Amino acid sequence: MKFFKYILWLMAITFLHACSVQKYLPKGEKLYRGASIKVIKNKETTTKNKALKKTLNLAAIPKPNKYLLGQPYKVWWWYVIGNTNKEKGLKVFLRKKLAEPPVLSSQVDVKSSAANMQSLLENLGYFHSSVVGDTLHTKKYFLKANYIANVQPQYKIAKISWVGDSSALLNLLINNNNTFGLLKTGSAYRLSDITTERDRLDLFLKTKGYYYFSPNYLMAYIDSTIGGRKVNVFLNLKLTTPITAKQVFSINDITIYPNFSLASKNIDTLPKNKIMYKGLYIIDSTKSFRPSLFEKTLTYKKGDVYNNIQQNATLNRLIGLGTFKFVKTRYTPIIDSSKIDSAHLLNVVYYLTPTKKRALQAQIDGTTKENNFLGTQLSINWKNYNTFKAAEQLGIRVYGGYETSTRDAVVINNLRIGTEATLIIPRYALPFFRIKENNFYPPKTSILLGYEWFKKDIFFTKNLFRLQYDFTFKPNIKSQFTIAPISVSYLKATNISDTFRREIDKNPSLQLSVFNEVVSSSLVSYTYSSSFKAKRNKTFFNATIETSGNLAGLVTGAKSFRSKNLIGVPFAQFVKIDGDYRLSKMYKNRLEWANRLQVGIGLPYNNSSILPFTKLYNIGGANSIRGFRSLTLGPGTYKPTMVDQRFFQIIGGDLKLLFNTELRIPFTKQLGTALFIDAGNVWTRDTTLFGLPGQFSKNFLKEIAVATGVGLRFDATILLIRLDVGVPIRKPFLPEGQRWVLNNINFGTAAWRRENLIFNIAIGLPF
Repeated sequence: MKFFKYILWLMAITFLHACSVQKYLPKGEKLYRGASIKVIKNKETTTKNKALKKTLNLAAIPKPNKYLLGQPYKVWWWYVIGNTNKEKGLKVFLRKKLAEPPVLSSQVDVKSSAANMQSLLENLGYFHSSVVGDTLHTKKYFLKANYIANVQPQYKIAKISWVGDSSALLNLLINNNNTFGLLKTGSAYRLSDITTERDRLDLFLKTKGYYYFSPNYLMAYIDSTIGGRKVNVFLNLKLTTPITAKQVFSINDITIYPNFSLASKNIDTLPKNKIMYKGLYIIDSTKSFRPSLFEKTLTYKKGDVYNNIQQNATLNRLIGLGTFKFVKTRYTPIIDSSKIDSAHLLNVVYYLTPTKKRALQAQIDGTTKENNFLGTQLSINWKNYNTFKAAEQLGIRVYGGYETSTRDAVVINNLRIGTEATLIIPRYALPFFRIKENNFYPPKTSILLGYEWFKKDIFFTKNLFRLQYDFTFKPNIKSQFTIAPISVSYLKATNISDTFRREIDKNPSLQLSVFNEVVSSSLVSYTYSSSFKAKRNKTFFNATIETSGNLAGLVTGAKSFRSKNLIGVPFAQFVKIDGDYRLSKMYKNRLEWANRLQVGIGLPYNNSSILPFTKLYNIGGANSIRGFRSLTLGPGTYKPTMVDQRFFQIIGGDLKLLFNTELRIPFTKQLGTALFIDAGNVWTRDTTLFGLPGQFSKNFLKEIAVATGVGLRFDATILLIRLDVGVPIRKPFLPEGQRWVLNNINFGTAAWRRENLIFNIAIGLPF
């Protein structure tokens, strides 16, 4: 709570003193408060006043300072922190993060802004419009700029014509413009549309071999004298367009230097080090790379017409290999200027600077968990970025961790030691199958082999073996598929203590957490994401289907719980379907409303009565329902006991429903807050683990947990630190009719705060 008091104190000081900015201003200066625009429309002008004001405001300069509750709080910080001649230091950092320089009245030039606005109207087709401006000294120490815009009706395009000869280039431009052009007869005239169309046509020609073409070679003439508030648009090629810009270029020789160094002054051009492989010249004196790597990565070959999309795809694929840290391309033309219509050639050279082949990294982490465990973990990671000379990345990780808890005065220590080996192959590694690759996004095949030894002090020891083979591919920038035909885990529990066996006698369901089990599954996952920085509305969707034990069940004829074995231990049978949908909307001043809906359905059958413990759905915690700690909520109306929390590693269910919504409010680029509501729960399909209270029923909506709260977020650029304080407002484990606990909120009571104020410290956004 002290942290919030400091924040409130800091904000109060800021607002109390913001009005003191006046004493810092230079003599005779006022603060610029922004522009006020009045629109007077011709009766035939159909554009709405609000849209016209918004457009004209774009041309109003300078832009005013930011104000909060009528006060220029960032300007106050600018003066209070003070100036410094140093390039680094605390003052420089604080000024950059918290403050902004004042926009003074002497910087305001209304005549220039009015001229800019009038020019903008002309460029948008509101010909013969006019704008005048003046300044107004408002109360205190503020100044505003007033503008009056007389807006005439917007002109429309009557006809689009191409002027020029009948060359192949011009015919290509005409056909493409007529089919895909942005300019349409009957649409409003805008200069920006003409500029955009020039750029679009240039990009189109770059896909047809016109390497030296430029949008500056296209001209547009506008005739606005035809009457009826319409214009004719005439397009043509400049007479000064060079011959090379009108020529189609094809690819000639392709040369690759896979060991190029930016620090090297000399390039290896010795003939003895140059090899020819399927039309490629490769100069690799150290023989660090297999030639087939480049043949598979390049998206074109000798003799192909130059296409900038193919060139960009090749660059993207080379960088995506992860083996090269720099990729540079050089094109050298072979031109016969005497033949305009003949194909001309480009020699292409790739200079590839490889990353360091091997890397060794150590990492130490400190952890605190919501079940009162504190611990640390040391990891050592070794990586080879070119294991088999075709950009395969082999990573080996060895780790060890220790954690302890003194909950209820009982000391519990956990010890974890493990290793993982991961091989990432930059292509499909599928025997007997050949899948067409996307040019822009090369596929990746991943093979993982791992082992972990976990000792829960005075209770039991677990040995976990893992093997997974999967491949990922992107059909486009928004979509991604992951297919794991083989995913096997083998869990073996040993050294089960008498203490734990006595607890099993009291609660037989605990035995399920130490059953030996094989999980042999396959999964398919699809992800769609429209999350681009430029987009105001972002959508994310993931759907995953995982099945386990189908073939083993068919072969063994499993019909009942743990009745059949695979390699001497029971195997899991289940179907698991997961859906995750997220939608966020960005409003003015970077205000963001984010939402998430998660649905999980696990259907264990035949040889399984519940999902394997590693596959159970759990709920509660920093990235779920933030008003409930992990291991304290669900399933259903069941309330986990202290014994459950001590002995179960996971408390969860076979079914899950979760909904989150939060309003993210930025204060500065680095600091912001959020108001959130979380709701959901998990359920089991039967009563094996947590009895009837945990079982899914038709009344499941009455068993939803709800929490609300507030959070602070600090963006440190490399990571985002999050502190969320959640408060439960609906507790499903209470008797029906008493589950809403809004009336019980009492921040003034220490006992209530200890039980209901849940602090969540985490890295990154919750969703």
